Amino acid sequence: MLQQIKGLHHITSMAADAQANNDFFTGALGLRRVKKTVNFDAPDVYHLYYGDEIGTPGSVMTYFPFPHIAAARPGTGEVGETLFAVPRGALGFWKERLGKLGVGNITESEVFGEKRLHFAGPDRDAFALVEVDHDHRAGWLKGDIAEAEAIRGFHGASLRLADSGATGELLGFMGYEKVDGKDDWTRFAIGNGNGADVIDIQTLPSANAARQGAGSVHHIAFAVEDRAAQLEVRKALMDTGYQVTPVIDRNYFWAIYFRTPGGVLFEIATNEPGFDADEDTAHLGEALKLPPQYEQHRAQIEQILTPIKD
Repeated sequence: MLQQIKGLHHITSMAADAQANNDFFTGALGLRRVKKTVNFDAPDVYHLYYGDEIGTPGSVMTYFPFPHIAAARPGTGEVGETLFAVPRGALGFWKERLGKLGVGNITESEVFGEKRLHFAGPDRDAFALVEVDHDHRAGWLKGDIAEAEAIRGFHGASLRLADSGATGELLGFMGYEKVDGKDDWTRFAIGNGNGADVIDIQTLPSANAARQGAGSVHHIAFAVEDRAAQLEVRKALMDTGYQVTPVIDRNYFWAIYFRTPGGVLFEIATNEPGFDADEDTAHLGEALKLPPQYEQHRAQIEQILTPIKD
């Protein structure tokens, strides 16, 4: 069993409109935009990162807003719901706030003894706020949301799978333990993590496969401290039979990717070097930052990208 993984690093999804996406995460949810850059493989598309003050691993939601992308079709083989942690007693505040802002699909539930407020993003993305005790992470407090209600980062995520057996074994190999289960749900958690420690699997053997599009998660990333730990994880995964990419420099972290038995794309990302690698902490997310290979094309890229109004 691996010991290097410390919970989630980030979750990356797809959207249809950059402005609506930015407004939802920085406005409705009160997160900080910590980086405004472009997709490494499609530099005419933004890559937007939202999180806490410095983009701490375990707090960062990222998006590729593809103009004119078709809507997603939910199903198996994907991340079903992204879970954000909030302090105990905060859900009343969030229910009222999101309701006033016209956010859709607001419902309440209790899962594995945790109170949740479910809601949809601009592209019908599935989210939930979960009341979590003893989460000492700091939220982003420069907006209009107080410390007693601010999002602390991820609590975790749920996976929708046709068969959960092999993915459950993979999570066990990655350092997660099965801690609870009920009906078609199984909960895995990692000890001594970064706070974004939970993966829930919902097994839906008769459901249709998901079709990716606006509102669906592209990949889910797990955190390791540094490149040395990442190489250890890569070797262990490859020795177990997984096809893992070479290490890829993403400017703010190094990444490796592999497809899970259930169809979900997993990434292992380093905590280093961080989002302040090319911007001062006080000004994170303000300027358009380009990967070095695209800097010579800045004028053309800036002409193509629709400016985002903050």
